[in-house]
Amino acid sequence: MSEDNGLDSAKKRSLKILGNRQMAKSDVKRRLVSKGESEENASETAEWLEKIGAINDSDYATAIVKHYCTKGYGLARVKNELFRRGIPRDMWESALEEAEGTEDSALDFVKKRLGGGSGKDDQRRTLSALQRRGFSYDEARSAINRYLESLEEQG
Repeated sequence: MSEDNGLDSAKKRSLKILGNRQMAKSDVKRRLVSKGESEENASETAEWLEKIGAINDSDYATAIVKHYCTKGYGLARVKNELFRRGIPRDMWESALEEAEGTEDSALDFVKKRLGGGSGKDDQRRTLSALQRRGFSYDEARSAINRYLESLEEQG
């Protein structure tokens, strides 16, 4: 009987934790355990939430990818966010298919950052900034080169 009460308590607590936001199944489990629920109740509750459709790791992964790509981040940063939020790696592939236009995001960032200037120090700082945003060295260098080529074509 007390196990049922514990599970009911875990379910109620999980709904409070979720609120109106999406979370990964593993994150729900971790949060429930940190709030004092047993590992078993936390796992059963996460399964229950998944079964009723309150959590869906695949949909959550897609939402994360869209969000960070829209904000202009590179794939490395997006993958880091998926990992940090506890999304299973087997769900990354389909979610990352949504990550189109990262090259354009890098170029847009370069345009904003350099804004007509093209000094070596500015380029170096922009390259570093792009890498911090999750773009590889090659992607960042390519975006800077494309920007510089467009400047040459204009003038």
